[in-house]
Amino acid sequence: MQIVQQTRHAMRLGLLVPGDKLPTAREVVATTAVNPNTVLKAYRELEHEGLVDSRAGVGAFVRRTLGRLEASVESPLGTELRGWMQRAKQTELERVDIEALVKAVIDEVFDHGHDAGLDASTTER
Repeated sequence: MQIVQQTRHAMRLGLLVPGDKLPTAREVVATTAVNPNTVLKAYRELEHEGLVDSRAGVGAFVRRTLGRLEASVESPLGTELRGWMQRAKQTELERVDIEALVKAVIDEVFDHGHDAGLDASTTER
């Protein structure tokens, strides 16, 4: 599950792009001590989702991306976020504090913002 999630995450951030070769199962096992069958199962899941093409004897290759240009680390938003993170770190907040703050703001914007949008549309009718 973690291999699949991490691969999707890398695709979403543009760290993996179409044509990139994924590490072999043997390489993953050597660096993570994960069971080879687990790696192969994860790669099969990615292939089933249409994200990866496996070629016998050659390896697994990224087929498509999940990323959007706006979500890349090098985008203007990524640059702004990096600056914000550096300022937050300078205030001596720890990583867990920053993660909690970011999650709280995401929840507020996406959850409460969504509810507020529904309330506004309902009252307009």
